[in-house]
Amino acid sequence: QVQLVESGGGLVQAGGSLRLSCAASGRTFSSFLVAWFRQAPGKERDFVAAITWNSGRTAYADSVQGRFTISRDNAKNTLYLQMNFLKPEDTAVYYCAARSGGGIYTIQAQYDYWGQGTQVTVSS
Repeated sequence: QVQLVESGGGLVQAGGSLRLSCAASGRTFSSFLVAWFRQAPGKERDFVAAITWNSGRTAYADSVQGRFTISRDNAKNTLYLQMNFLKPEDTAVYYCAARSGGGIYTIQAQYDYWGQGTQVTVSS
């Protein structure tokens, strides 16, 4: 089992920045692919970004490419999402997710472990 706990959400004005964190415990975090998803009210949960176990590969949704940066610190068992130039349409609950093994996956059903989420609200 892997337990994931997100933090760092909040209210920010459009154009501002936030950094989300996801603290992991349990099984060896360093061997897992980890990702961020988000879910806006009334919408499905969408892929945001993913990073492989050794940070060798990353992937981003087109909507956040160039504005968001995913990173991880395996020594601290922590995943990060730096969000810059935030827009009102970035408003959502942000979830971190994990799965064992290699590769990059962008479908929520492909992930085995989930956090409870952290709310990000961007005002216009």
